[in-house]
Amino acid sequence: MIITSLQNPRLKQVVKWRDRHDRDKDQVVLLEGYRALTRALAAGFTITDVYYCPELYQGENEGKLLAALRDHGARLFQVSPEPFAKITYRDRPEGLLGIGPQRHLTLADIPQRETPAFYLVAEQIEKPGNLGTMLRSADAAGTDALILCDPRTDLWNPNVVRASTGVLFSMPIAEASSQDALAWLRKKGVSIIATTPHADKMLTEVDLTQPVALAVGAEQFGLSELWMSQADIKVRLPMMGAADSLNVATATTIVLYEVLRQRIAAGMLTVPPPAPDNEVRAGSPQR
Repeated sequence: MIITSLQNPRLKQVVKWRDRHDRDKDQVVLLEGYRALTRALAAGFTITDVYYCPELYQGENEGKLLAALRDHGARLFQVSPEPFAKITYRDRPEGLLGIGPQRHLTLADIPQRETPAFYLVAEQIEKPGNLGTMLRSADAAGTDALILCDPRTDLWNPNVVRASTGVLFSMPIAEASSQDALAWLRKKGVSIIATTPHADKMLTEVDLTQPVALAVGAEQFGLSELWMSQADIKVRLPMMGAADSLNVATATTIVLYEVLRQRIAAGMLTVPPPAPDNEVRAGSPQR
């Protein structure tokens, strides 16, 4: 049976979950689009329900994905185009929307690796799009985990899911207070690198092959005094124009990739070969 009305109780509930209060009350997350669902499935993330609309598909592999999701226990509900457009976030919906449980990790859940630690600490990030982009960059640069401190945005906001391209389901993300995160990093012997446009040292002047936690702060005010006072090293990016700072997601990407560059140059890491085109986006165009 195809759901054709937004008055359907299931769709009315999904609409309610667009609001953070209702998502948090029911501890759910909305996963929209082929890539987010594919990566969540590959990471073993539980997806309980999937709403799909074939008329809105943007590729050819959505049917295979739905079959795989069903095999892993998801319930499938077909929806006609008009009500489907009402339950999604995107201006151009891809015809796929999944529902799953929120997952909350602590510092104790962060896996320990043999290579020198490489963490990203994000304090009081406000904008979902920035947080999602930071997650995507952290995954690409090979960080061990993101430590989310005193957040002002919702980790499970659908725009975080979208901007992260689904890597938030495979990457360890620990939620903690700044005080607890600082104590944990100190106990682990990790150097805290604070990013600020007021630092004397350039990012490239610092040895980032040691165990490090890169700390970035809120879009408007940067890192709090707590992190600034506790940092082992403060670094800045070279700024050649009139602007004195970059968007936090952009700056984070640059800093993360300097760590990666140094570790590759030191022979600590080997860059894998490029992925085949069909592995990047099998179902619909890249964004």
